[in-house]
Amino acid sequence: MEETKSSKITTILKANFKEGDSIWLTSSYTLRKTVGVLGMALPLLLVVFLYIDNGYLQPLESLSHYYYTRVSGIFVATLSILGIFLIIYKGKELVDLLVSSIAGIAVLLVALFPTDNITDICCDITKTYSVTFLPHSTFREAFHYLSAGTFLSCLSYMSIFLFTKSDKSVIERGTMKIIRNRIYRICGIMIIIALAVIFLGGFFKLIPEGFYREHQITFWMETLAVESFGFSWLVKGETLFQDKT
Repeated sequence: MEETKSSKITTILKANFKEGDSIWLTSSYTLRKTVGVLGMALPLLLVVFLYIDNGYLQPLESLSHYYYTRVSGIFVATLSILGIFLIIYKGKELVDLLVSSIAGIAVLLVALFPTDNITDICCDITKTYSVTFLPHSTFREAFHYLSAGTFLSCLSYMSIFLFTKSDKSVIERGTMKIIRNRIYRICGIMIIIALAVIFLGGFFKLIPEGFYREHQITFWMETLAVESFGFSWLVKGETLFQDKT
């Protein structure tokens, strides 16, 4: 009974213990699933653990602003793991490797170049959840936005143009592949929509600034983007909508 459970777990994780000198993540399916889970879990982990630590439940202005709180470790660690996994992801063609590597480097830069501070003063008693304060830097903040945009744009491109590829013609593709391709395209488009709202609303002020900040539009659009890319990677990892055998 115990051996059966062990073999099931081994199959699910796609871990080959016969090759003692290899690492677990030699399987692209495992890597894709891990990237998907990390991406989808990030917003929830940040909100929940900040509430546990400080009792503050309302979302911050953006996911990046959690860098300045006690849950910064979760934010930085998750982005770092995502970055490394994306860099080592090979895919089936050179373009997969290049795009995923650019995305991986970009998300590492997001963590290395934080966004603007939560508050303009250190030890703000009205925002006790803010525990870190950095000197103002226009370059750092601009580079952060550029890196974040590059990261999400690459993931959108992968979902729409790379994940949808197939060795078979359109007629020969199975039902599950057709469904997966629709999901990839929808996820990619959702990321583009999220970026457009942040860009047009946050930078060009097409959405009234008071409304934009009060309703944490950046946070929700970033959450939409990471949930979309995470779900597409889970599907690509054959966690969902597998081909029928």
